[in-house]
Amino acid sequence: RNIILNNPRKRNALSLSMLRSLREDLLHDAKSKELRVIVISAEGPVFCSGHDLKELSSEDDVKHHSQVFEMCAEVMTLIQKLPVPVIAKVNGLATAAGCQLVASCDIAVASEKSQFATPGVNIGLFCSTPAVALGRSLPRKVALEMLFTGEPLSAQEALMHGLVSKVVPEDKLEEETMKISQKICASSKSVLALGKATFYRQMTQDLDTAYKMTTQVMVDNLTLRDGQEGIEAFIQKRKPVWSH
Repeated sequence: RNIILNNPRKRNALSLSMLRSLREDLLHDAKSKELRVIVISAEGPVFCSGHDLKELSSEDDVKHHSQVFEMCAEVMTLIQKLPVPVIAKVNGLATAAGCQLVASCDIAVASEKSQFATPGVNIGLFCSTPAVALGRSLPRKVALEMLFTGEPLSAQEALMHGLVSKVVPEDKLEEETMKISQKICASSKSVLALGKATFYRQMTQDLDTAYKMTTQVMVDNLTLRDGQEGIEAFIQKRKPVWSH
C-alpha cells in the first residue's frame, strides 16, 4: 500500500488532521492477508517539515499542544507495531517530526537530493520527541550534533550513519523501492510479522534475555504452517507456497 503525504503547499506538515489521516491509513486493513508492505512517500520538494507551527502557537491551549504531540508519538510507535514492514521513500527535505517519521520506519530509501534535519533549536523548541527516534537509529554524537545545531545531514551522511538504508539517484527511487517491496512480498506475511515484532522486542533487552526470548520464537516459528512449508520446499527443491 502507498501512503502519500499530499499537502505540498504546507510542506506536508504533520498537522493534527494529517497525523489522524496517517494513523487511519496505517491501520486500514492492517490484518488483511493482501497487505504485505506499506510505502510512505510525499508530493513536492519537501518530504515532511514536521509539526505545523501554527498549531503550536500560544493561540492554542496546552491541551491542544498535548494532543498534537501525543498523536504524533502514537503514529511513530504504531509504525513499529504494524505486522508488515513500513518503508519511507524520501525525495526531498525531512525535518523535525518529518525526520522522526523517517527514523521510525523499518526501512528508508532516499534520493541523492534528500536532506535530514532537526532544526527545532533554531526556533526555541528543542526536537525532544524526534530525538527519541533519532537517538535509536543514529550514533549518539551524530544525533546530538543534529539536535544541538539544527544543521542538515546530506543523503550520503544519513546513509553512512544509518538513518536511511539506501541512497539512489532520484530517477531510480521508485524502481529501488519497488524492488525491496517485491522482495518482501515474496515472503510469508505471518513469518515476517513474527520476525518484525520480535526484532523490536529484543532490541530493548540485554543479550541473555534477548537470546532466551528469540530462541523460543525460533521454536514457535517452526510451528507456523509457513515455517514448515518453507523447510519442506527447501528440502524438496521447490518454491514454497505460502498460506500467510
